[in-house]
Amino acid sequence: MHTNDALAHTLAWIAVDWGSSNLRAWALDHHDQVIAEASSDKGMLSLKPDEYEAELRRLVSPWLPDSGQIEVMICGMAGARQGWLEAAYLPVPTALDQLSQGAVMPRLTDTQLRVHLLPGLSQTRSATHPFDVMRGEETQLAGLVADTPFFSGLACLPGTHAKWATLEAGTVTQFTTYLTGELYQLLANQSVLKHSVGSDDLNDPACCEAFIAAVSEIHAAPETFSSRLFELRAQDLLDGRLPSGNARAAMLSARLSGLAIGLELTGACRISAANEPVTLIGNQALCQRYKMALNAVGFQARHMDGDAAVLAGLCLAHQALTA
Repeated sequence: MHTNDALAHTLAWIAVDWGSSNLRAWALDHHDQVIAEASSDKGMLSLKPDEYEAELRRLVSPWLPDSGQIEVMICGMAGARQGWLEAAYLPVPTALDQLSQGAVMPRLTDTQLRVHLLPGLSQTRSATHPFDVMRGEETQLAGLVADTPFFSGLACLPGTHAKWATLEAGTVTQFTTYLTGELYQLLANQSVLKHSVGSDDLNDPACCEAFIAAVSEIHAAPETFSSRLFELRAQDLLDGRLPSGNARAAMLSARLSGLAIGLELTGACRISAANEPVTLIGNQALCQRYKMALNAVGFQARHMDGDAAVLAGLCLAHQALTA
């Protein structure tokens, strides 16, 4: 690979979000402005511990100057027990501007890179809070704090395993994980419901109406969740009012999504006042779905882009490390 001389001259440090399935890297200048970015499909699941350095080097080599040492700040699964080197979880309460205090440094064969792996957060069981862990999401939450110093409130990071965190003055005091995304996939793909559901589109009025109705119904009576799931199958077999074909499957899929997310909200929102908006962090489409669900049960929400959040969090950690 050939070095980009102009980029190498302005490069100050490198930020990396290393997930289970892929990784993203950003080259930043001395003002923490992105000057280049790259990605790879070599996430934790496809790497052995002794392969991380080579993959990182392959990805960022075009950015590197001919001499000198470059700091690399990494969050996510590279710091997991099965990753490059374990960065032990920090127990909550944890101040999000101090994540770098728990960083670990893997030994490298290449002295041009100086790598810091950020920790995740952990929560041990108490009378009111369950055992829980997060790794990667804490850096997105740090990005929220970077954007709004001393932030207090409830934040949600939708996804396969949705995280809900309570922050007080920039400190995570408690959090809860919901397997909503994974539960939806299992139900849609491996249960009897696979014969009835398809892909929904909440821009379609019929799907939107079905989604909101399901959220409201399950939020009012969460104890009916299991029976309402089977009702989807029975409705497919018996309800002549439903459209046919793909439109039918889409409406039932929207309803399944609404039931799953609505059940999540019954637990997650019980600790928040309705007049306090929930901050959603993640991709636009999924956060919009959660915003619609929150609005349906009387809560307001604001959105922060997930990529912007993780990058801001990595910048905050780098600033604390180099202060």
